[in-house]
Amino acid sequence: MQSNAQRVQLPRIGVATSMGNDSLLKAAGFDYIEEGARKLFGPAVPDTAWQRTMARMEKMQLKIPSCNLFLPGTVRLIGPTANEQVILGYVDTLMQRARDAGVRIIVFGSAGSRQLENGQDPAEARLQLIAISRKMAAVAAKYDRIIAIENLNRTEDNFINTLAKVVDIVKAVDHPNFRITADIYHMKKEDEAPSVIAAAAPYLVHCHIAEKEGRRAPGSQPDDFVPYLAELKKAGYQGNITIECRWENMKEECRAALAFLRNQLQLAYR
Repeated sequence: MQSNAQRVQLPRIGVATSMGNDSLLKAAGFDYIEEGARKLFGPAVPDTAWQRTMARMEKMQLKIPSCNLFLPGTVRLIGPTANEQVILGYVDTLMQRARDAGVRIIVFGSAGSRQLENGQDPAEARLQLIAISRKMAAVAAKYDRIIAIENLNRTEDNFINTLAKVVDIVKAVDHPNFRITADIYHMKKEDEAPSVIAAAAPYLVHCHIAEKEGRRAPGSQPDDFVPYLAELKKAGYQGNITIECRWENMKEECRAALAFLRNQLQLAYR
């Protein structure tokens, strides 16, 4: 039997949701909340509202170590309407506010900003995305924040829709402040093998999870996540895992979802 000193530290589990669910999720046993970046920190948020948000965050029982929902679809990264000054100005404001709030990781899904427009050449778009991502990473570095690009599935993104493609982009960007969020829900939607996580391992800083069918909370079907979680263990991953799902009733479902996912982690990390 393993001693306490030999036991592997399991990833912490949080929920992507509004900070208004702080008390509910704290009582249920979760470790943190993942909020929306542009909702909290975006340039469209007036300074007065931002200061109120900061005050609310300081009183929360659970912390917000990461945010999703990075860029609005109106801020295009590739294609003829992409405007570098607008992009980097947006990122600068968001990263400065994220630093002030103590939020370390900004998850980069943002399909509306990065998906291909009609007639757009994928090879050219890839080079554009790599170039602007390198510049965004430099802004993130200025504030000691991390942009973590995530894989989406083809129903949401017609461009970067596998973890393997994310790994390709991150390798090409080659910047320590541009890393990876592995989204297991999207991997399952694309029938992407758990073994792909091994290729992402050197760059992996964050993880999202939900059931494949209906993007429901873990345990709803239930899906077997153990093969994917076991790959996280092999990768030496001890970061956070965020449940990013569609709740039918969070209050009634969240405790069971947490218990199910913790059990799956114990099976995978034993």
